[in-house]
Amino acid sequence: MAYVIDKELCLGCGTCEAECPVSAITVDEDGKYIIDPDQCLDCGTCAGVCPVDAPKG
Repeated sequence: MAYVIDKELCLGCGTCEAECPVSAITVDEDGKYIIDPDQCLDCGTCAGVCPVDAPKG
């Protein structure tokens, strides 16, 4: 199962996007980040770098 980002926790800092090894994370129209489940490797890198633990797996 792919990771998802809790948009209520997301600060919009972009750390997860910068560290994702497969570029599965993009910013939406609200300035929050989303993960494409078809691209996500379920590696947990995003969860490991997020300062507020917004990515959930």
